[in-house]
Amino acid sequence: MVKISRFEDIEAWKKARELTKKIYEITAQGNLARDFALKDQLRRAAISIMANIAEGFEREGNKEFKQFLAMAKGSVGEVKAQLYVALDASYLDSDSFEKITALTDENARLLAGFLKYLKNSDHKGSKFT
Repeated sequence: MVKISRFEDIEAWKKARELTKKIYEITAQGNLARDFALKDQLRRAAISIMANIAEGFEREGNKEFKQFLAMAKGSVGEVKAQLYVALDASYLDSDSFEKITALTDENARLLAGFLKYLKNSDHKGSKFT
């Protein structure tokens, strides 16, 4: 794997940024914009994905980084669960729901892959940063 010197270069962070932008777009319109609790929770969870990746990267060592990546992955699940609430409340149509949940699935896959890489590198005695 190429050495990453900034969290902005991490593919999972880039995808989390894309997801956060979409969450802000969908929560700024229609009935979802007026459901302040759900809108706020969706935004906070999406931001948490990006923030945990960045914070973990800036910490010392892989052990803490893996913990923060695991929290980021948990926030992806939180976003996806809340999107089901939005769908069930008819705040999102099926097409919008499918597109944005595809982003959550991609985020989860990237984070899982990165976590696996870090766990494997621990066994080999190498450090990520």
